[in-house]
Amino acid sequence: MAEPIVYNVTDDLVDRLIGLAPGAKTYEVRHFREKVAAATQGSYDALFDPQLPGLSLAERLLVALYATRITPSPLLAAHYRARLTDAGATPADIAVAESGKPSDAATPRLAAILEFTRKLIEKPVEGDEAALKTLPAAGVSTPAVVTLSQLIAFLSYQVRLVAGLQAMKDLEGQPERAAGTPPAPFPANTAATAPGALIKAHGFTNESLEWKAWLDVVNVDTATPEQIAVLEESHPKAKVSDYYLFLVHQPEILRQRSTAFNAIMYAPGGLSRAERELGSTYVSRVNGCVYCASVHAQRFEQLAKRNDVIAQVFEDPATAGTTARELAIGKFSIQITEAPAAVNADSIQALKDAGLNEGEILDLLHSDAIFAWANRLMLNLGEPVFPAA
Repeated sequence: MAEPIVYNVTDDLVDRLIGLAPGAKTYEVRHFREKVAAATQGSYDALFDPQLPGLSLAERLLVALYATRITPSPLLAAHYRARLTDAGATPADIAVAESGKPSDAATPRLAAILEFTRKLIEKPVEGDEAALKTLPAAGVSTPAVVTLSQLIAFLSYQVRLVAGLQAMKDLEGQPERAAGTPPAPFPANTAATAPGALIKAHGFTNESLEWKAWLDVVNVDTATPEQIAVLEESHPKAKVSDYYLFLVHQPEILRQRSTAFNAIMYAPGGLSRAERELGSTYVSRVNGCVYCASVHAQRFEQLAKRNDVIAQVFEDPATAGTTARELAIGKFSIQITEAPAAVNADSIQALKDAGLNEGEILDLLHSDAIFAWANRLMLNLGEPVFPAA
C-alpha cells in the first residue's frame, strides 16, 4: 500500500456494525486486546485497498458479499452489499453474489472465483489442489490467488468474530444469571497417552509435519525489501517456509494477518496459552486441517505437559475434554466453527458457567476465529508433508 495503515479506534468496522461503544463492558473487554482490534481493522483495510492489483475492488466485494451471505452473516452481508453500490459492479454480478450461484456468473473468471469461495466457506477441506488450480486456469495470477485466499479466510475469521462479540454484547444486556452447572466430562474415549507419545487417529497426528505450496512461492533472493521486512516480522523461520513465502506475494496483507495471529496466540494474561492452543486444535480437527492440528497439538502438550485431551480431540471432538472447562471450550469451538450464526448469549453463558471470565472468553473467541483463517490457508494453498516412513 502507498501509505502505512494507521488504526483509528473511532472508525472500527466491527465496533460500528455491532454497536460497541466506549464504556460498555464488551467494548472495554475487546479493546483490552487493542492490538488484535487494530490488526483486524488493518486486515480489512489491506484487503479492500482500492489500489491493490490483481483482483478489482468490485471482485473482492462480490466475494465478500457472497461469502457472508452463504455463511450466513446478515450484518456483514448488508455492509458489503452497501459498499458494492459504489464499486462499479454490474447489477447482474451483484445479483449472483446476493442470491445466485457461481455458475450464474457472467464470466468464467467470476464463476471460478465464486466457486472457490463457496468451497472454502462451506467445506474448506474440499478446497484441494485441483480446486486451487481452477483459478490460474481462469486467468487469476498467483499474487491475486493469494489475495483471494487471504480474503476468503479473513471473512471466515470476521464473521466468527462478529458473531461472538454480538453474543457477548447480548449477554451483557441481560439480567445477571445464576451460574449453571457445567456438564461432567465424558469418560476418556481413548487410551491414556504418555507425554511425548505418538498419537494417530482418523488421519490426524501429533508428529511434526512439513508443508508445501501448490503454486510458486517468492524467491528470497529476488524478494523486495518490503517482502523481506514482512517475512522477518512474521516468524523466525518465515524465509525458509513455503507458507510464508507464498503469502508474501501480498506483503501488507501478510503483515496485518501475522500481527493479528501473534497478538491472539501469544499475548500475556487472559486465557492460558495452553487453552488457546486447545481451542485451535478443536477448530483444526473439525475443519479437517491435519497440519494445523499437528502443530497446535504439539504446542498444547509443550505448555500443559500432557496430551490426554489431544488424543480425545483427534478421536471425537464432540466428546473430548478431561474437565468441565475443557468440555465447554470444545463445545464453543465446535459451534463457532460449524455454525457461527447459531452462537448466542447462551453460548457465552455456558463458558462463564465453566469458569471463564469475559477476557478469557474473548481470547477463546479470537483463537477459534483466527483458525478459521489459518485452516483455510493451510488446507487450500498447499498440503502437509509427512515424515518418511
